[in-house]
Amino acid sequence: MAENQTKSRTDRFKKPTHKLRNTILAIIAVLAITAGGFAWCAINNAKSTIDKVYKSTGTKKARNVSSVVSSGKPLSILLFGTDTGELGRTYKGRTDSMMLLLINPKTEKTTMISIPRDAMVAIPGYEDTFPQKMNAAYAYGSTSTAIKTVEAYLNIPVDFYALVNMAGLEKMVTQVGGISVKSPLDFTYSQDTAHDYGPNLYRFHKGSTGYEHSDDNGVTWSETKHVMTGDAALAFSRMRYDDPEGDYGRQKRQRLVLEGLIKKSANVSSLLNNSFMTTLSKNVLTDLTFGDMTTIASKYIKAKNNIVSEHIQGVGTSYPDASGNAISYEVVTQKEKQRVTNLARKALGLKAATTGPAYGGEVPSTLQAVAASLRPADDESSSSTDSSSDTSTESSSDQ
Repeated sequence: MAENQTKSRTDRFKKPTHKLRNTILAIIAVLAITAGGFAWCAINNAKSTIDKVYKSTGTKKARNVSSVVSSGKPLSILLFGTDTGELGRTYKGRTDSMMLLLINPKTEKTTMISIPRDAMVAIPGYEDTFPQKMNAAYAYGSTSTAIKTVEAYLNIPVDFYALVNMAGLEKMVTQVGGISVKSPLDFTYSQDTAHDYGPNLYRFHKGSTGYEHSDDNGVTWSETKHVMTGDAALAFSRMRYDDPEGDYGRQKRQRLVLEGLIKKSANVSSLLNNSFMTTLSKNVLTDLTFGDMTTIASKYIKAKNNIVSEHIQGVGTSYPDASGNAISYEVVTQKEKQRVTNLARKALGLKAATTGPAYGGEVPSTLQAVAASLRPADDESSSSTDSSSDTSTESSSDQ
């Protein structure tokens, strides 16, 4: 494992390191800045904002990320989505969504992999709390623990992270002039009730960018619009209960909103205005430095034009908590995990390797029987606590 880079990386940038929540939007902003060749004052404004939102994990990286970025090798960014108010430096809540962003400048492709928030895991360092959900990793040990959990679970290196406040997307989408997204299904949703009735109601149509809005519980509707406002985008990305795919469906729509924002990055002026930068600084945390972002902008920009979406498919199950209440989980088979590990490592230009242990961390011996009983009947593996997977981050010769 590479030696701790925290000190050397932060020493290169003397400004205070504070917050960043919409890492993907920060990348977008810098990509746009560099691509557009904006004046130094605009770039300096962006740097000031990004310096404010930077927050190191304070732990070792799985590989030398400075070398990865400077040499233009494929990189990974773990995106955490929260659904709360403005994030403070000590935010410790659960993450509502997790996505792995893999950017490959050679193939000019970006792969977005949604990770089930309810995936059953043994959190590294907190294995005695098994079983836990993937989204609890951040709450238990903050960013570094969540990263270690994903790395152990899939046997891939996580180079950077970004904590994104999904509620902040509302302002950001509005400030870039809105986005156009085709809905994968017909649905009606009110953010006030989280269902298909109530005030502030939106109606979306399968295969279309068109939508309508109602202020009177659906009695009358606005004319059809094709550019989502921030409020519409938030409603589009939040609905879950009426989606036949449940949380997987919501993940898909969240990816579509993020893709829409990435594609809108060509509009540099809207991204660089003071309002957007202020919103950005209040809604994102990341360990990408301004230097990282400018390098990514020059070497990785073409990858934003080819975005591929993937997700990890789990099997629903339940297990009682300490009070005897049945808690729902998603258990992912080793076959499915191996599929995702294979595509992720290929996207990163790494040699093929075995996926991580069934639950990521090492399940305590006293809980082995429980772990085994929760595996799907057709799973090809046991509840393995084996940590002998090849964790090599050596590049594949053909990537």
